Amino acid sequence: MKISRIETFAVPPRWLLCRVETDDGVVGWGEPVVEGRAATVRTAVHELSELLVGQDPLRIEDHWQTMTKGSFYRGGPVLSSAASGLDQALWDIAGKVYGAPVHQLLGGPVRERVRAYTWVGGDEPTQIAEAVREQVEAGFTAVKMNASGRMNRLATTRDIGEVVSRAAAAREALGDDRDFAVDFHGRFTVANAAKILPHLAPYNPLFVEEPVLPEYTHRLRDLVAGSPVPLATGERLFSRTDVLPALMAGVAVIQPDLSHAGGISEVRRIAALAETFDVLLAPHCPLGPVSLAASLQVAFSTPNFLIQEQSIGIHYNVGAGPLDYLADPTPLDFHEGHFLRSTAPGLGIDVDERAVRAADNTVEDWHNPIWRHADGSFAEW
Repeated sequence: MKISRIETFAVPPRWLLCRVETDDGVVGWGEPVVEGRAATVRTAVHELSELLVGQDPLRIEDHWQTMTKGSFYRGGPVLSSAASGLDQALWDIAGKVYGAPVHQLLGGPVRERVRAYTWVGGDEPTQIAEAVREQVEAGFTAVKMNASGRMNRLATTRDIGEVVSRAAAAREALGDDRDFAVDFHGRFTVANAAKILPHLAPYNPLFVEEPVLPEYTHRLRDLVAGSPVPLATGERLFSRTDVLPALMAGVAVIQPDLSHAGGISEVRRIAALAETFDVLLAPHCPLGPVSLAASLQVAFSTPNFLIQEQSIGIHYNVGAGPLDYLADPTPLDFHEGHFLRSTAPGLGIDVDERAVRAADNTVEDWHNPIWRHADGSFAEW
C-alpha cells in the first residue's frame, strides 16, 4: 500500500482540510490550518506531500520525523500545522487499515466519555449570565469566556471591575457544581495579569488561559507564583521543546492544538511530558470536525486529560460549522456536556467529501482583526 494522492480544501468559515488517498482506496483526513494563514499552510502541505507520495502510509513515526526534521528550517506555526494535518490523516488511514479507532492504537481508552466546554460571549454581565444559562440548559457542565476586549496596558479600576463582574455573573449562573474558564488571549501585560488574577480567585475559575503572550513564556513563573487561580497556556506552542518552559514555570494546564502542534503524534508526547510535571491536558480546538475528532482520540487515551474545547455553535463560525462537513454528525453529538467514546475506525468520523469539494475555495479570506491601544501600540486580538 502506497500514498497515491494528497489534496487540500479551503472551506468556510476559515478551515483547511487535507485528504490523503492510498493506491488501494483507503482515505484519511486531516485538518492543517493556521487561522488567517490557510493559503500559506496549503502551500506548505503540498511541499510536504512530496515527501509522502509513493510511501507506505503506515510508517507514521518515520513520516513525522521526516516532515518535521528533514529540512534545515523547521518548526513554527506554518510548517508545524502542515505536518499536523498530514499526521492526522495518516493516523486516520492506520485506524481504517487495522479496523480500530486511533485511541485503540494509542494504547486503548482510559475513559468512556470526554468532558467538553463551550464558548459564551457577551460584553455585559447580563449577557454573560443569559448565555451561560442557555448552555447549562443544553447540558454543558463547563463554559469558557473572554476576560475582556481591548485592555489598557495597566488596568484601571473600571477595567478590573468589568472583568470581575462578568466572572461573578458566570459563577452565579453556573452555581457551585459547574465550571468556567477565562481566556486572557495574551491581551494582558505581565504586570496587568498579575494585577487582575487575584480579583478572579473568589469566583474559582477552572483556569485562566494565556495570561500573557507566548513570547513572554519566560515570565510565566512569576505569574504562577503570585496567582491564586490555575494558569493554562499552549495554543501557540508547537512542540515539546516549546512547551517545556511553560511546564517548568508551573502552569496547571497545557493546551496544545492538534492542528498546530505536530498532530496526534506530537500532542500525545506533549501529554506524556506534561504528566511528568503533574500538568493536565486540555487541547485547544476552535476549529473544524477533523481537528476535533483527532483531539478526541488523544483525549480518550490520555490519563492526564482534563477537558476538551470545541467550536460547535461558537459565535465566529459564520457560514458553516463542524457538523456541516460530516456525512453523519452523530459521533460528535453531546451527551450531558460530554462526547461518548466511539469504536468506529480511524478518527471515528465520516467526512462528507461531496460537501467538502463543493465548499472548496468558496471561503473569503479570514484575517485576524488588528487592534491598537489608545497610545498606538498593538494590542492582542
